[in-house]
Amino acid sequence: MSHAKTQRRKGQSFFLFASLRLCVSLKKSADKYLMRVLAIDPSLRSTGFAVLERLPGSKTRALEFGIIKNAAKLLPSSCLVAIHDRLAELIHKHQPECAAVEGIIFVQSHRTAITLGAARGAAILALAQRGIPVFEYAPKDIKQAVVGRGGADKNQVAFMVRALLGLTETPTFDAADALAIGMTHFQNHDSAQRGVKILSPI
Repeated sequence: MSHAKTQRRKGQSFFLFASLRLCVSLKKSADKYLMRVLAIDPSLRSTGFAVLERLPGSKTRALEFGIIKNAAKLLPSSCLVAIHDRLAELIHKHQPECAAVEGIIFVQSHRTAITLGAARGAAILALAQRGIPVFEYAPKDIKQAVVGRGGADKNQVAFMVRALLGLTETPTFDAADALAIGMTHFQNHDSAQRGVKILSPI
């Protein structure tokens, strides 16, 4: 066999090997998520949480969601510890790059406002202790992002969340709110990347 033919075959073999490596690399990139967020709907007795991933192609997947349920007999201070500790577990398990929470809502009762503020503080503390940036979104903006109407009710939010994420069951209201918060963050992140808006952590 001539030297030229030998070199040509070596070149073809190298090209095939390089192509296979590139395909494997592309497959790994396609399987890897682009961003993971821990979304939280704070409440003293029933904090909603959700861990979502943004995948290539602007697809979103829910990894885990549910509520942190605190019994009525549990002292408020113990509820705050339970919220903090459960979120710390989720952070350790899923390693989110960022977090999103519902913004402060208007309530007529000062007691309710203090209670919600305390639950929100316990959640944010768990995130801040681990250096996770936290973004907040107003309730009407969350409903607008998921349902298309800022005045949507909880049933509509839960229905749309199930449909958009392809869930096999309708989540509870608190879990659905957390899922909606996470989806809202992804939408706002996309807008920020296009230069439409600026995201600032709290």
